[in-house]
Amino acid sequence: MPPPPDPSTASIRVANAPCSWGSLEFEDMDGEEIGYQQMLDELVATGYTGTELGDWGYMPTDPAALRDELEQRSLTMVGAFVPVALRDPQAHAGGEAHALKVARLLAAVSDEEQPFLILADDNGADPTRTQHAGRITPEMGLDAAAWPTFADGANRIARAVRDATGLRTAFHHHCAGYVETPREIDRFLDRTDPELVGLVLDTGHYAFGAGPQGCEALGEAFDRFGGRIGHVHFKDCDPEVARQARQQGWDYFEAVRHGIFCELGDGCVDFEAVIDTLRDRAYDGWIVVEQDVLPGMGAPRESAQRNREYLREVGL
Repeated sequence: MPPPPDPSTASIRVANAPCSWGSLEFEDMDGEEIGYQQMLDELVATGYTGTELGDWGYMPTDPAALRDELEQRSLTMVGAFVPVALRDPQAHAGGEAHALKVARLLAAVSDEEQPFLILADDNGADPTRTQHAGRITPEMGLDAAAWPTFADGANRIARAVRDATGLRTAFHHHCAGYVETPREIDRFLDRTDPELVGLVLDTGHYAFGAGPQGCEALGEAFDRFGGRIGHVHFKDCDPEVARQARQQGWDYFEAVRHGIFCELGDGCVDFEAVIDTLRDRAYDGWIVVEQDVLPGMGAPRESAQRNREYLREVGL
């Protein structure tokens, strides 16, 4: 039996991501996009040392140009979000090709610390799942015949990424996708290869996706999935907005528009407890602050500053 992890050797670093500046993976988003150079400048100015890539084409896709942008700011590239319609077997080949393109760029700009290929469902594409985000019931999920297809697609893409680049893949559970609730995360992990596919724990999506239990359900996430968690997103969840979303029947985008993912410390996520758990488990990696906003919403730089100050107050 391997020795227990030693918390004293672990190091938690703090990054942010383009989605906090309104650059989301969804098509047809209204609002003026903040350019990547401004986003990176503001990310550094507000105290973060790592970033995720954002949508393909948001940052430079030429490795030399991207590396130059990162090195100018002493930034580490920690991962890239790649959505694939995994329930559709016809999408697997195209998803693999896109994931490999992204992974090769990540590998080309990484040094000794490897970023993650962050795989996800094609969130927001299914009308039922999008309409009922935060209040998913079992009959809205994948049926017994669809789960093997979904899991096989994830295994296939993760294997291809590992074999071609050596990078690790972690799957991002996400509201408005087919892996949203704790039960669905369980089913996904049971059907995927732990040697290939890890888990991105997103605190805000977990709290909203758990339904009325909300943040109370987050405490059990590490017990249920701890062995598979390779990457962590720090996102808060406003319980009052979640309640209104369920009561008013808002879809996922309406909930985001109303601020379901509020600034850290303004929602129900107990980040001090999460940080303590990560340290107890000797988590050695990045946490990525993500305050998902639609283009043009809020004041991203000011929110990023307040989020970083809050994390310092709670020990990061």
